[in-house]
Amino acid sequence: MPDIKRILVLCTGNSCRSQMAEGYLRELGEGRFEAHSAGTEPAERVHPLAVKAMAEDGIDISAQRPKDIGLYDDEEFDLVITVCDSAKQSCPMFLNARENVHWSLEDPAEAEGTEEERMTFFRQIRDRIRERVERLVQTGEALNDEGEPVRL
Repeated sequence: MPDIKRILVLCTGNSCRSQMAEGYLRELGEGRFEAHSAGTEPAERVHPLAVKAMAEDGIDISAQRPKDIGLYDDEEFDLVITVCDSAKQSCPMFLNARENVHWSLEDPAEAEGTEEERMTFFRQIRDRIRERVERLVQTGEALNDEGEPVRL
């Protein structure tokens, strides 16, 4: 049986970035990852534009729901990825993680403008997340924001 790596992706609201990363880890990881996401202050729902942006890339995250980080207090993870600066400050070191890495990504939920302008920003963040997840899937390494690899 393959060694399945447990990964938790954290952000503040758990409505956009962490949900997209969880979707990519599940889909691109092809069963090699048990992916979860949570927030330090979870939103009421996954942002509709995050769902739409992921659907454009063939991944359905519409059934995912924001969860509180407290649900995972007693669980162990191989890797915890924080995807926003406020989550990193709230939980700079997740104690039950073998490795921690930070990906500083702007919050697309804060984008302004028309829906198409906001979608453009969601797509940019989605694509950056996909690139990082693809590297993790292909190499078993997650790069932190300083470009240093964290090996699973």
